[in-house]
Amino acid sequence: MFSLENAAIALIVIASSLAGVAHAEPPQAIVKQVMAESLSDYPGKEALMITVDYPPGAVDPVHRHDAHSFVYVLEGSIVMQVKGGQEVTLTPGQSFYEAPNDIHTVGRNASQTLPAKFLVVLLKDQNKPFFITEH
Repeated sequence: MFSLENAAIALIVIASSLAGVAHAEPPQAIVKQVMAESLSDYPGKEALMITVDYPPGAVDPVHRHDAHSFVYVLEGSIVMQVKGGQEVTLTPGQSFYEAPNDIHTVGRNASQTLPAKFLVVLLKDQNKPFFITEH
């Protein structure tokens, strides 16, 4: 039996599920380590190489690396920016640099429909994280 109370409950359920979709988190980047190598002529330092896959619509939180970070785009298109710098859109074959004290304010896939992939080489202190979230 259909009642006004059942209709109200149905509307609340539908509205709640739509609100959940509207506020869904963007997809996460997929990070894979390619290699890590101690740098014997720079004691306490290492080179870390990673790949980052951005699914369509992926967005990174504001962060820093506490490392020299060299980005090289392999596939798709990405948008990068550090605090105080210009936002840039990069395509395959283009690169981006972040200094150890840079705050990475924008890092995202430029596309909502296509994936993107890039290679990152980080020169950093050994035994320290390479991704530090800024609050």
